[in-house]
Amino acid sequence: MLQKLIGLVRRCVEDYHMIKAGDRIAVGVSGGKDSLALLVFLAELRKYNHNPFYLEAITIDMGLGMDFSGIEKLCQSLDVPFTLVKTEIGPIIFDHRKEKNPCSMCAKMRRGALNQALLDRGLNKLALGHHYDDAVETFMMSLLYEGRISCFQPVTDLDRTGIIQIRPMLYIHEKTVDSFVNRSHLPVLENRCPVDKTTKREEIKQLVYHLSATYPDLKERIFGAMQRYPLPAWEPQGRYKRPKEKDYEI
Repeated sequence: MLQKLIGLVRRCVEDYHMIKAGDRIAVGVSGGKDSLALLVFLAELRKYNHNPFYLEAITIDMGLGMDFSGIEKLCQSLDVPFTLVKTEIGPIIFDHRKEKNPCSMCAKMRRGALNQALLDRGLNKLALGHHYDDAVETFMMSLLYEGRISCFQPVTDLDRTGIIQIRPMLYIHEKTVDSFVNRSHLPVLENRCPVDKTTKREEIKQLVYHLSATYPDLKERIFGAMQRYPLPAWEPQGRYKRPKEKDYEI
């Protein structure tokens, strides 16, 4: 099953020209299931991808008392260098500033710390663990909360820093990621964020879940519309047949 998932990652990488020979890629590893799965997939893809690339894991310690030793051991087993960047982002947002809507500022500060770590280490690309369901939910959030037809892009060029963000797991469903992580016994960390599971994204996730009971192909239709419309940078180069959740159950 791992090889099938690597195949989906490889197809996504090729469809959107995410990786070039000589790229120095960092995986932003938070300790959640998505980033850990992405780390394993890219470490495996590195072995036989026709465009050879360097891979490193970078974790931003939010200052919430989390233990990242399990991630460090996983990186050692994968032969991937691991960098831990210590910050006080958590205490600043929740204790000092007492932000009522902390998610936007938290994301901005985490991304800033992550981008700086890449620049310090001479890395040019940042691989993020967004999957198929994340894309659908982000599209729905933009539509319902902002009145816009929008989503993050598979490949994003951050002009100010010169860093390019890539999302190689866009062809893999969340349920498939969960199954892979559980069966592989990856060292997933408990999320200590005080507002975990109470965000607008969680509301949309539940909405999509309930709508899918009535419209089973809802996510596939939304994802397909994003590619066919297409949203900026979403038209794939290959003729890709989007997988349904049942196609890759493990």
